[in-house]
Amino acid sequence: MDIVLNYCDQYFFTPYVYPASWPEDYMLRQFISLLTIANTGGYVLYFLTATASYLFLFDRELMKHPKFLENQVRKEIIYTCKSLPLMGVLTAAVFLFEVLGYTKLYDDLSQTRFGYWSVPINVVAFILFTDMGIYWIHRFLHHRFVYKHIHKAHHKWLVPTPFASHAFHPIDGFLQSCPYHIYPFLIPLHKWTYLALFVFVNVWTVSIHDGDFRVPSILKPLVNGSAHHTDHHLFYNYNYGQFFTLWDRIGGSFKYPSAFEGKGPKDELKNSENGVLPTAAKGAKVLDRVLRHRTATSN
Repeated sequence: MDIVLNYCDQYFFTPYVYPASWPEDYMLRQFISLLTIANTGGYVLYFLTATASYLFLFDRELMKHPKFLENQVRKEIIYTCKSLPLMGVLTAAVFLFEVLGYTKLYDDLSQTRFGYWSVPINVVAFILFTDMGIYWIHRFLHHRFVYKHIHKAHHKWLVPTPFASHAFHPIDGFLQSCPYHIYPFLIPLHKWTYLALFVFVNVWTVSIHDGDFRVPSILKPLVNGSAHHTDHHLFYNYNYGQFFTLWDRIGGSFKYPSAFEGKGPKDELKNSENGVLPTAAKGAKVLDRVLRHRTATSN
């Protein structure tokens, strides 16, 4: 993150914001600057990617689903806007350690063992490492002693939109981002690659909430996409993974997406419009008729 901080110092903070008595290596100044960058970048990235996804990918027919809350999009945005500042404080604290040189981030690819091949190697290793870390953190957040205090707020959105992607409790959002921060403390990583990956993971987070369940057939068993994650919102204890289905399969929490079986939210919506009730709804309706009949006969 020192790349971004250096640009901001050169073109904005030093000439226009801070007094000359606050040098660029003054730790308090660095933290305030990183907090400003984290919050500004967080809001810009959230609104750009979520809005684009909502306009061009999200199927707004899902907003007619009975589990879609009244004014849900507005509520998702408000919740996110309230949570991002505190997430920004925690994130800026980690960024400060990066700027102070405690990580294994490096500048020059030519000095590495694999040269420019380090970039694809880094990308694959980063995604595999963070996918594993997020899986176990996400499962921890579903523990009954933790869920109701931290993660439950995100499951308010049973049929999420792209704007639900960052609508977390601040501690929840930070904990799930921890593997992204931990990786460069353990494994060498090119600074520009790290910055690009940080943007990518935010875009991916939006994409698994976009309601676009289309996935190439060859990738369906492998990639944890929007269909998988929507089932996670609906059924809670399945599909905790971020990028792939591997850890859900290892951990016994994999569920083949209902959308791929013709039983997803869009299918339920179509069936309800055609007067065809899902099995659970049929059972509830039959039970209601039985109870009404018993009540009537007993009177």
